[in-house]
Amino acid sequence: MSNWQLPEGIDELTGEQALAYENSRRGLLDLYQGWNYELVVPPMIEYAESLIINSKSIDQKTFKFLDSVSGQMLGVHSDITPQIARIDSKRSIAKKGNRYCYINSILQTKADDFYASRSPIQAGAELYGNKAIDADIEIIELMLASLALLGVKDITLSFGNTAIFNGLCEYAELNNQNIATLRDIFRRKSVPDLTDFFSNNEINHADKFRSLISLDGEQGVLDQALVLFEEFPEIISAITNLERLHESFKDSNLNLMFDLGEVKAYEYHNGLVFAAYHSSFSKALAQGGRYNSLSESFGSPRDATGFSFDLKFLIQQQLNS
Repeated sequence: MSNWQLPEGIDELTGEQALAYENSRRGLLDLYQGWNYELVVPPMIEYAESLIINSKSIDQKTFKFLDSVSGQMLGVHSDITPQIARIDSKRSIAKKGNRYCYINSILQTKADDFYASRSPIQAGAELYGNKAIDADIEIIELMLASLALLGVKDITLSFGNTAIFNGLCEYAELNNQNIATLRDIFRRKSVPDLTDFFSNNEINHADKFRSLISLDGEQGVLDQALVLFEEFPEIISAITNLERLHESFKDSNLNLMFDLGEVKAYEYHNGLVFAAYHSSFSKALAQGGRYNSLSESFGSPRDATGFSFDLKFLIQQQLNS
């Protein structure tokens, strides 16, 4: 192996790409600060338990090593959101509408279904202390403004609500193992695996799960869901929030889609979720959602919503197009 080679999944920006990155970074920071989002620069390394926060998916993506100074396990950040939760919990005055933005390199043990490499540059914004749907709308609008600044057009905006899946699991009185299995099946949208699961397990409301996994499309799926889950008030409330988002963005120059069986890879998402797609790419270009219980790990429960994207990937694609 030549000593100039980089590890698999690790890349760098040089020349035109580096210059484009720096110009885009400055433009994004100006945009975020114009929306009153405070810039934060979390450390690259923290105690592993603060980064992982009981998330199996984050645990699997986090490089960990033993600290010779403290004797404790440290981790290299693979996702900025848990760090923002810690930062917000430290504030002497936790007020409604705390806004944070960041543009940081992160490192993952393996690429996933969102990031294209193991060394992305995660950019994003997060809004704490506001549980109203207006906060989600603001975050989505800022995400769209970020993509517009980077020259991304013709976006398909997909909405979901993990409270639908989570609520159905609660009504079905599932144990943690069954929930984890179903979550993985729904994440992969594998109808055959769902059929096999129900063949081997006696589950309440199995018919609802069978319908939910394929309940995606345009606005009409919301009407179907209101009928399907009419006996479950909490799920109806989650669907109503999706209707609010449809009303807010239906007149924009966007293609709106709804995936009611959406479950995010990170377990901390527990409400509205969204993602921006483009026909030229198989993965979402930006994504985000609600994670109202994340701050509980730091002793300060706070409502929160936010988005992120891989700035390095978008810069590389922009220059290669």
